[in-house]
Amino acid sequence: MHAADSHDLIKVHGARENNLKNVTVEIPKRRLTVFTGVSGSGKSSLVFGTIAAESQRLINETYSAFVQGFMPSQSRPDVDLLEGLTTAIIVDQERMGANSRSTVGTATDANAMLRIVFSRLGVPSAGPAFHYSFNVPAGACPSCEGMGTATDIDLDELFDRDKSLAEGAITIPGYNPDGWLVRIFAASGFVDADKPIRDYTDQELHDFLYKEAVKVKVDNINMTYEGLVPRVQKAFLQKDKEALQPHLRAFVDRAVTFTACPECGGTRLNKAALDSRIDGVNIADACAMQISDLAEWVRDIKDRSVAPLLATLRQTLDSFVEIGLGYLSLDRPSGTLSGGEAQRTKMIRHLGSSLTDVSYIFDEPTVGLHPHDIQRMNGLLVQLRDKGNTVLVVEHKPESIAIADHVVDLGPGAGGAGGTVCFEGTVEGLRASGTLTGRHLDYRATLKSETRTPTGALAIRNATRHNLRDVSVDVPLGVLCVVTGVAGSGKSSLIHGSIPKGAGVVSVDQTAIRGSRRSNPATYTGLLDPIRAAFAKANGVKPALFSANSAGACPNCNGNGVTYTDLAMMAGVATVCEECEGKRFQAAVLEYKLGGKDISEVLAMSVTEAEEFFAAGKAKSAAAHAVLARMEDVGLGYLTLGQPLTTLSGGERQRLKLAIHMAEKGGVYVLDEPTTGLHLADVEQLLKLLDRLVDAGKSVIVIEHHLAVMARADWIIDLGPGAGHDGGKVVFEGTPADMVAARSTLTGEHLATYVGA
Repeated sequence: MHAADSHDLIKVHGARENNLKNVTVEIPKRRLTVFTGVSGSGKSSLVFGTIAAESQRLINETYSAFVQGFMPSQSRPDVDLLEGLTTAIIVDQERMGANSRSTVGTATDANAMLRIVFSRLGVPSAGPAFHYSFNVPAGACPSCEGMGTATDIDLDELFDRDKSLAEGAITIPGYNPDGWLVRIFAASGFVDADKPIRDYTDQELHDFLYKEAVKVKVDNINMTYEGLVPRVQKAFLQKDKEALQPHLRAFVDRAVTFTACPECGGTRLNKAALDSRIDGVNIADACAMQISDLAEWVRDIKDRSVAPLLATLRQTLDSFVEIGLGYLSLDRPSGTLSGGEAQRTKMIRHLGSSLTDVSYIFDEPTVGLHPHDIQRMNGLLVQLRDKGNTVLVVEHKPESIAIADHVVDLGPGAGGAGGTVCFEGTVEGLRASGTLTGRHLDYRATLKSETRTPTGALAIRNATRHNLRDVSVDVPLGVLCVVTGVAGSGKSSLIHGSIPKGAGVVSVDQTAIRGSRRSNPATYTGLLDPIRAAFAKANGVKPALFSANSAGACPNCNGNGVTYTDLAMMAGVATVCEECEGKRFQAAVLEYKLGGKDISEVLAMSVTEAEEFFAAGKAKSAAAHAVLARMEDVGLGYLTLGQPLTTLSGGERQRLKLAIHMAEKGGVYVLDEPTTGLHLADVEQLLKLLDRLVDAGKSVIVIEHHLAVMARADWIIDLGPGAGHDGGKVVFEGTPADMVAARSTLTGEHLATYVGA
């Protein structure tokens, strides 16, 4: 690469965000730079917390004060100098909003283009393009208002007909006989609160269930009275079901059945939009097609009047296929996509974009990808670079590090032991550098010489969920079983859809952990209880003092550690609390010590430090030590006990859940891509942990693409051969050695190459 002059560099000098120790790097522009290092080494702090954050902040500052008032406020990252930044486009793994009106088609430009094509060529025409949209009244089905579903509420799940309101007839969570919600019914005068519901007159029953909203006085306070059914609809059905708490979700599952809207057949569109067709196909049919098929259908439309538009639409649909998402359909709700699928869907927008000289920042773009798909993803990253853009990628997979023009390796360890640049330069240089990443770049897991014998099997028979084609397979128990196949081949449908939940089956996934800014690894794992008890015992005071959410909280910031100032016009600002200096506790509480440390100092420890601290001496606590040892086991030794849960990545969340479940009695563990976000060195650690679980008598079923995990498996079930309707079959089941010998599937080919067979 030619010697770059200073205009061709993004310069970062003295970065100190999170654990970065005065990091200085110079990144070449219009090149592909990969950032590597163990989990917690500081990659995200440098790439997202510093470079992307500052780029975003500078863009926001160009807006008027009025517009800025609607944006989240961003403080300048802790860095001495940042030079040469270009506009940053961040393509992360945040799941897409689970808004029920958002689909793969609306989240990209594909739907908009398709609507224009139908408005020009559809016969009979339904009118302009927006008449083909289910998100506006002109195109939406009037019956379901464009939602596509009708809900049916089972009244017997809402109340017990044999009881009166006073006796607790309403069985909906939160409706206590003496609570406000029930008192409004009782005081309204519309129903008799002391009469069993089965004795209500027709009028009373109607008012109880369906009366529209009216004002009533309860204890001289104006309240709104509304029938029980519209209340349930507003409280539970207009919100995304996934956002409800588990006990409320269970109630909705019991009380409500969702069926396709009878008027539009679930297509969400009105009759005029559905009657308009091109070659016998309406827009709902087009959106329901697998995207790879839709691309072929669009190719056959020959009409000069919309040629440029069709070319762009074809390009977008081909990008879906290229990126390994050809198995989706445009009507698939975006909330149902996995993190990796969501990230790749967001990429589609940028691939079609004509922007150049911007920085594209990717967070582990290979998540959820089979080795076969990783090759295609690499092609796309290179394509973005070749358009004249700077591409920054945080990545662990050796196949992705291999295509870098420039590598920045952070470490050497995690948390406090990380935060420095261990190597900068070419991939060849990294290989020879002797850093942890350099040494592991050519690491290959070997096949086991002997595989374990199953102790039994979970029989799956005639599974047809999503794209599964009448699949029957025995999943062996008492061994490490890996389920693999290209993205969209049906792995999740088979395992999550067919393995019975409940008795002894523990499913550990990467979904967000419900919790606020106040939640952290110590509160989530229950570790804080033995810690508080140890502090209380050592000092002869009550445990509640040692909770920042209870008696010990700093009164100035309510135990948040920061105070929020609302600046009316401008965005609110969070500042470190002056009274407790961000420690979250009252000064008096910090006087109490355990083993020479106060509670805020203990919460600032990493899991590894705390494990040593509670192992012996004055602070010895067997209960705290047991939880910490499990967190260390799953590779989370670098997390600090008080770190907000909102800052954890998907892989970290999964491993934290695994640490908690390891204490349970469950006999079968189902893990979904546990290597997400793991460095090659940490993958070895994870494999040892999985082996230990199996040796302790557990059955471990892992949905995984990582070749090292496949190599160490006792048994592999491979789905495919392709994705979507080209998948859904078991193409191989047997030991990894048999798979390598047969080389009969895509996975077999890649595994054979990987182990050097």
